[in-house]
Amino acid sequence: MFEVIIGLEVHVQLNTNSKLFCSCATSFGEEPNTNVCPTCLGLPGALPVLNKEAVHKSIMLGTALKSEISRKSIFNRKNYFYPDLPNGYQISQFEVPIVGLGELVIDFPDGSQKTIGVTRAHLENDAGKSKHAANESLVDLNRTGTPLLEIVSEPDMRTAEEAILYLKKLHSIVRYLGISDANMQEGSFRADVNVSIRPKGDTNLNTRCEIKNMNSFKFIEKAIHYEVNRHIEAWEDGIHSTEIVQETRLFDADTGETRSMRGKEDAADYRYFPDPDLLPVVVTEEMFEKYSQIPELPDEKKERFVKDFGIKEYDASVITASLETANFFDEMMSEGITGKNAVTWLTVELASRLVEGITLETSPVQAKKLAQVVKSIEDGTISGKAAKEVLDYLMQNDVEVEAAIEKLGLKQVSDDGAILEIIDAIIAANQDKVEQYKAGKDKLFGFFVGQTMKASKGTANPAKVNELLKQRLS
Repeated sequence: MFEVIIGLEVHVQLNTNSKLFCSCATSFGEEPNTNVCPTCLGLPGALPVLNKEAVHKSIMLGTALKSEISRKSIFNRKNYFYPDLPNGYQISQFEVPIVGLGELVIDFPDGSQKTIGVTRAHLENDAGKSKHAANESLVDLNRTGTPLLEIVSEPDMRTAEEAILYLKKLHSIVRYLGISDANMQEGSFRADVNVSIRPKGDTNLNTRCEIKNMNSFKFIEKAIHYEVNRHIEAWEDGIHSTEIVQETRLFDADTGETRSMRGKEDAADYRYFPDPDLLPVVVTEEMFEKYSQIPELPDEKKERFVKDFGIKEYDASVITASLETANFFDEMMSEGITGKNAVTWLTVELASRLVEGITLETSPVQAKKLAQVVKSIEDGTISGKAAKEVLDYLMQNDVEVEAAIEKLGLKQVSDDGAILEIIDAIIAANQDKVEQYKAGKDKLFGFFVGQTMKASKGTANPAKVNELLKQRLS
């Protein structure tokens, strides 16, 4: 039996307006090589100037991860040669990162938790992007110099499930803090996955392989499973020491396999040394106090939802996993409805109608309107079944909830006289069943309820129907 060892290096692109060391824009999707200047192109004589907003956002993340914040950190040059790295080196933090030891707690579906250690988080500038065609390679340097926070975990994860839970929690925290859009499709949140195995009970860390630049939770999970199986097979075949070497690998989404990219360099290979053009980064007490005041995070929001709104912990976990969903739910609750109904109508009814590219942000039915639908159920204006028809109508028509109810004719009848008129007619037409009911056949009560609701075309208030039927039948 083997134990899997997983560590993650997550690159988060900070949402500053300009790059880390120059004033070029960080906007995505511009014409290639237009967001560039002498500094990010590495031209002689151009000097870097640190973007202070990147430092502020680093302090916020460090606070969220309960990390040590270095009051004085330095930038190093990480030397390597690649076509999309115009300087021939990357400016990064090696010896003294701005964020030190911290932790992140992951939540399992059964309610249990596990703490994953965070080794460090350091600032660095991103490289450009290479595009490879059949006979040529093109380089776009728009991304060069974009500020990144690289968050390095301890090798504390033992399954692909734990790795995905860690990544999703970190993704959520970054979004809650507002320091990155964390758009995985655009590369704003991507991970390098380090995988190794060892026999159960062993404490040594064996040769690891790094799967580079993953930006999909689904593909990360598949890559880990493939890589673990590859390591185990090599071990069982007795070729682990020759087959499994320290290297960087790429994941092929079409085949579901990883393949070798290049040998994995050690720190010495990068010839790190302090960048002579940059002063140390000093975090003042005033700066620390200001930027360590962070917004409510997923765990705190989850705790508040359970305590204040009486919803289940699992439901609170589902809702708070996404900042947009959590804010939507919060706004619904401001309308004075019950937490249980709000959860159902948000996570089941509305969610099932968000199809064909419609998201929570673009939904025709926003929080206050959905809350009004729920309130209409709770105050007896419409039934739960009718509310589904109302929601369907609202998804297609921009009208108020009350107008939709009137248009569809779904307002519940709660008037005793109107309901009794229907009940008396049904009793008169079914005297044989009345006698059977009075003789002890209690199950027939459901028949009378059903007939009354049918005769009212579903508009009779069910609670009133039950109350008045019991009076008449007794």
